[in-house]
Amino acid sequence: MKNHNITMKTLTVISALFISMFTLSAQDSQKAKTLLNEVSAKVQSYDNIVLDFKYSLENTAENIRQDTRGDASLLGDKYVLNLMGTTQMFDGKKIYTIIPEDEEINISTYVEEDDNAITPSKMMTFYKEGYTYKWDITQNVKGRQIQYIKLTPIDSDADVKSILLGIDKQTKNIYNLIQTQDNGTKITITVNSFKVNQPLSQTLFTFDESKYSNYYINRLD
Repeated sequence: MKNHNITMKTLTVISALFISMFTLSAQDSQKAKTLLNEVSAKVQSYDNIVLDFKYSLENTAENIRQDTRGDASLLGDKYVLNLMGTTQMFDGKKIYTIIPEDEEINISTYVEEDDNAITPSKMMTFYKEGYTYKWDITQNVKGRQIQYIKLTPIDSDADVKSILLGIDKQTKNIYNLIQTQDNGTKITITVNSFKVNQPLSQTLFTFDESKYSNYYINRLD
């Protein structure tokens, strides 16, 4: 059986694409803080966000290279994430992990105090502390000026060595995120499509058990 679990670290990286712009600290350089404020103001004005992205994981020393595509829809604290053949949904109360290959669904109740429980607002809180910010390089990507902000953990023992957040200087939207881990693994998420205020279905964030009559449902609590 393949491991289809969407881990906390994976969700952390993906969530950072559209919420790390909320993370400001007193240690920001002024230019980095100004740009992040501009992105934050724009993102907070959206009713919802629909994201299509490329997910790449690479570790040269271990000769590992993995590329895949994913998508995510975000409405307040509710979300639906499709990645690596697995769908994870949060309806505001419960987290549903749907694994079609195994015809299995894991259901757990969201507990705010649980460090492993992920919601967009909790991710915003997670990123508000523990990082310093630095104005980094600007790159021309197919005519787009991408400005990078470098986030470095204050904790020297953190698994994450650094995060580079690429922001389109004209649109103030996130272009990509590059996370380098302490073990040499590099995760790159590049946004292929960033849409906002979409006419989302009323049932998008609602789990309908009747659609999965042949699935084994594992209620974890």
